Amino acid sequence: MSSTRSRAVWLALAAVTVFLTFWSMGLGRMSVSWDEVLRIVGSASDPGLWSGPTASRARVVLLVRLPRILLAMLVGAGMSISGAALQGVFRNPLASPDVIGVTSGSALGGVAGIMLAGDPLVTVLAAFCGGMAALLFVFLLSREESRSSVLMLILAGMVCSAFFSAMISLAKFVADPLNTLPGIVFWLMGSLSSATWGRLGTVVLPILAASCMLYALRFRIDVLSLGDEEAEMLGIQVERTRWAALAAIALISAAVVSVCGIVGWVGLVVPHGARMLTGPDHRSLLVTSPLLGASFMLLVDDVARAATSVEIPLGILTAAVGAPVFVILLRRFKRQRMIR
Repeated sequence: MSSTRSRAVWLALAAVTVFLTFWSMGLGRMSVSWDEVLRIVGSASDPGLWSGPTASRARVVLLVRLPRILLAMLVGAGMSISGAALQGVFRNPLASPDVIGVTSGSALGGVAGIMLAGDPLVTVLAAFCGGMAALLFVFLLSREESRSSVLMLILAGMVCSAFFSAMISLAKFVADPLNTLPGIVFWLMGSLSSATWGRLGTVVLPILAASCMLYALRFRIDVLSLGDEEAEMLGIQVERTRWAALAAIALISAAVVSVCGIVGWVGLVVPHGARMLTGPDHRSLLVTSPLLGASFMLLVDDVARAATSVEIPLGILTAAVGAPVFVILLRRFKRQRMIR
């Protein structure tokens, strides 16, 4: 696809994201009009804003909704670029960040943080450490004569996910059913309800740094998607490139799970939508995916917090969208195989 077409798509997605951002700031139980949102954002540095007649609306917009909106965009963009890169590295359009076991490791770390401390910062740090430990475990388990095949990586990820899921079930079994268990269950279903400027600050640097690393590897991921032998013939160090991409994907996944729990399907569904817009070339795909993912996640979070009187967990909504899309993809790939 031409670069002109790709840039037009990027500008359109950026415009949609900006529109959704301002629309979301006025959406909620306390409705705020568009002109008032613009006035509040434009006067954010004015000390009088916090003591005037619009003080309550300013606090809701700037201290509650804005960090949540930015975190939703960051989470959607990070999960989408991770999914797009992982599908290229594994040469499998049905791959998602969950297959390397980092999501389950982060979830177990977060559950341990909730049970042992209950402090939000401890939960974030524990989830992040759990995700990194899962990646290390997968790395050691998949090594075979100083190399790691794609099959061994997937099998090691499945083993890790199964083990960590069992540990999470055990933790829920022994948790206090009145005080601790409800928090664990709600956190595992995914939510941005606890978003703050502090939480946003703890994950923005890891997600942005890892996303930039994946974008820097875009040419190598393109070559990896052709196959290991072809990549080696073209001078690509397959093992080093694959693990560099996986480390960046794991960093993003761990950071995302640490702040909002498990939100599945985004890394699987959004990259396919991005491919339909700008094609499979990772030079454009790794830009289109995060832009589309940011808009998608922001829209999903708006539905989660405004559709009913009680907030809907994000994991339920993303699964409701992702599962049907996954079935459609499976049918399409099955039909293509039958044609061949």
